[in-house]
Amino acid sequence: MLNTAAVNSTALKFQFKTFEKLPVKIWEDSKEASIHVARSIALAIRQKQQDGEKIVLGLATGSSPIKVYQELVRLHEEEELSFHNVVTFNLDEYYPMKQEASQSYWSFMHEHLFDHVDVPKENIHIPDGNIPMEKVQSYCDWYEKQIDLNGGIEIQILGIGRTGHIGFNEPGSWESSTTRMVRLDNLTRRDAVKDFLFEENVPTRAITMGIASIMKARTIYLLAWGQHKAPIMYEAVEGPITLSIPSSFLQKHKNVRVVLDRAASEKLTRATAPWLCGMCNWTDDLACQAVVWVSQRTGKPILKLTNEDYNEHGLSELMLEENGAYDLNIKIFNRLQHTITGWPGGKAKADDTTRPERATPAKKRCIIFSPHPDDDVISMGGTLMRLVDQGHEVHVAYQTSGNIAVHDHDARRFAEFMKEFGEGQGLMTEASKKKYDTIIHFFEKKKKDEPDIPEVRAIKGLIRRGEARAGAKFSGVKEEHIHFLDMPFYETGRVRKGELSEADINVVAQLIEKIEPHQVYAAGDLADPHDTHRVCLNAIFEAFERLKDQMWARDCWLWLYRGAWHEFPIHEIDMAVPMSPDQVLRKQKAIFMHQSQKDRAPFPGEDEREFWQRARERNKATAETYRQLGLAEYEAMEAFARWKFDWQP
Repeated sequence: MLNTAAVNSTALKFQFKTFEKLPVKIWEDSKEASIHVARSIALAIRQKQQDGEKIVLGLATGSSPIKVYQELVRLHEEEELSFHNVVTFNLDEYYPMKQEASQSYWSFMHEHLFDHVDVPKENIHIPDGNIPMEKVQSYCDWYEKQIDLNGGIEIQILGIGRTGHIGFNEPGSWESSTTRMVRLDNLTRRDAVKDFLFEENVPTRAITMGIASIMKARTIYLLAWGQHKAPIMYEAVEGPITLSIPSSFLQKHKNVRVVLDRAASEKLTRATAPWLCGMCNWTDDLACQAVVWVSQRTGKPILKLTNEDYNEHGLSELMLEENGAYDLNIKIFNRLQHTITGWPGGKAKADDTTRPERATPAKKRCIIFSPHPDDDVISMGGTLMRLVDQGHEVHVAYQTSGNIAVHDHDARRFAEFMKEFGEGQGLMTEASKKKYDTIIHFFEKKKKDEPDIPEVRAIKGLIRRGEARAGAKFSGVKEEHIHFLDMPFYETGRVRKGELSEADINVVAQLIEKIEPHQVYAAGDLADPHDTHRVCLNAIFEAFERLKDQMWARDCWLWLYRGAWHEFPIHEIDMAVPMSPDQVLRKQKAIFMHQSQKDRAPFPGEDEREFWQRARERNKATAETYRQLGLAEYEAMEAFARWKFDWQP
């Protein structure tokens, strides 16, 4: 069961870190972690000001440092932090890339930092992505020399790519490399699609500071947020130093500070097997994690594990705590068995002592929050259908319009259809024709980095809305129980979204208050590469916080599901809903209703499979994991973790 106790702690602490070759601090929330880093930088800036000296900062782009920059801006605006003595050098820039392009790192840095603080313009250095090819080498030498002439970098901020790159130093980069032009890895380019709409628009080259340039910094902060960064953080922190993981060279630096949120730390040994790192406080949850770990390491079902299996895997202490393997195996087997239910809304008139959901009330009011217009059927379509089939009042709330994720050719096709239909039926007015002409003219002149005009966003939003409505109705949801919230933070017309606002929280809170649900389902997927899931979940948390004093709220259970990227680890699952082959096919058909996301979705992430394929394979893999642990065999399973608020009984 997930709860807020961990969130209320400032950081996760362990007694030993024997597997980690870099100092790591883990925070539950990337915002708090970013504030910590920003305040450390601010302290260094003020100290240099007191000494009458300048300070040189090495800055990074991407999603990781954004909240750091936001806090620095806040400190400037509200706490009089001046940047007059600051000199900055950015790590990298795409090539070729004009400064004014929305995807340029020049634009990024001015949008998030430089336009809001008082760094002297002449002190800002960002690699020029628009210089002639024949001048690149001499320019790179000049950039490197400027860093040295300014006394070297005092504090360097780094993100990390899923290839392990720092800056744009891709696998194969030498430790002695300095500022230069590089060719980008295909995985890096796929990760950049969120800024360029299509992979073919992503530049193939970049100018970057080298490994040696970075290693000269006196202090380095390496930041990583989200589950999609967890595998590479394990390699960088616990793996060997190797050319194939450029960030591993940081193990040689004398003053590196790795700052992670909990999701990005999930693959570290302290998270996957903390008993190998030192003494543990053995809880039922941790014992479950250990038993599943041993079962998977040995390839044995849980009920066949022996004392020797546990002792050989460093768990002799657990054997003493639990009085041996026999009793422990039965306890954990029963715990996992009790997570499996075909009644996600609870089974009426049944003993619910060991069931994941309550038997009463027999018919529940349920809200399924879907961040995008297809997350409901992709992530929990089988459970959604079962709730409807079992007579519960099921509402689906689509939190964002999803309009950014529709191809231009689809929007144009719909516009042309409406024109022809209007003309054929005599419904085309002068105003309608003028609007159509505006849309077509925009598509014909649209630049690669140009945001959609409101009329085009409206068409794309209607396409997603129609698909969502079709998928929900196919699943059995009534028309009047389908809600489109169109949360404002999403409506920027660009891939980068706004911050969570009062308006976003209010629209979520108003729906919850109106329905007074017994169950709420929400996306708890922190691997979403575009952060929309995280913002939508935070809006739900805030809404519950504001409604917690209402009587119904104390008995409203919040269930988290995960989306197209990752599943919960088995030991974190509180409810597993099995599906038969027919139910898997029915769910697949509901996903097919989202035609604009088929074949090639605009934002597929790192996985090139279609969403229905990802969902099917993930659900099958969950069922297979249960089977390997010795439990019943099913075709597929959808998994949920209950989030229990600290104010709930």
